[in-house]
Amino acid sequence: MGPEMQQGWPESSRSECPSRNTLLPDIAFHLLLLLCAAAFFAGFVDSIAGGGGLITVPAMLIAGIPPLQTLGTNKVQSLFGAASATIAYARKGHVQLSDQLPMALMAVMGGSLGAALATLVPGQVLQAIMPVLLVAIAIFFAVKPNLNDSDTHRRMTPFLFGLTLVPVIGFYDGVFGPGTGSFFMLAFVTLAGFGMLKATAHTKLLNLGSNFGALVIFASFGATLWKIGLLMGVCQFLGAQLGSRLAMRIGAKLIKPLLVIVCIAFAMKLLSNPANPLRVWLGV
Repeated sequence: MGPEMQQGWPESSRSECPSRNTLLPDIAFHLLLLLCAAAFFAGFVDSIAGGGGLITVPAMLIAGIPPLQTLGTNKVQSLFGAASATIAYARKGHVQLSDQLPMALMAVMGGSLGAALATLVPGQVLQAIMPVLLVAIAIFFAVKPNLNDSDTHRRMTPFLFGLTLVPVIGFYDGVFGPGTGSFFMLAFVTLAGFGMLKATAHTKLLNLGSNFGALVIFASFGATLWKIGLLMGVCQFLGAQLGSRLAMRIGAKLIKPLLVIVCIAFAMKLLSNPANPLRVWLGV
């Protein structure tokens, strides 16, 4: 997260990287329960349509965790949710882990580079264009006919897809994060020709890769609160198990509307901040 992305947070909430020995800040028990509940629900939603960060990041900020540690700690617990959903989908044959390993490694590389180069990315530009992109994705999935669980015409070879889009979206995940799952979903459906359920399953695998890559970098700088991250991770793992099983049972009838809702919610959340550059530029 670049310095521009901390715009809108009070000075008291900003913090340098904590000591590597900092594991658990002084957080009240009821706030820990809030974080656990948020992680479970985030795991459920994220395993179906992405967007878990919309729930966990605000919850951690409410609990008093500074923005930088929130970003790093969110990668810890997100890793559990992505792994849980990936395992569930792989067990049912919706994603072949060995076949998709090269693509997952590209996501790891993208996430690592994104986290490492976060301070060099124009954060204000990302904050400004994100709501517009998310609304566009929501409209696409809402109005496009014949979106179901059947594969369609492939417009890009798996090799080119893995070499270009996967590391780019993974890079974005390391830099910023919100909406990564929606971007992967859009790419899989429109370019790889995947059905909704298959796209969801493969999105979780690539999310796992980009989360891991970003976490390695954030952890190396000490920007992770491990006990909170692991506690939330267990809850997110359980939520993702429930969500992925429900998605496999219902398929596109559940994934499509939830994806639209999550994208709109993301956009509204980003625009609710008066310091969002898009609102500042438009004067609203």
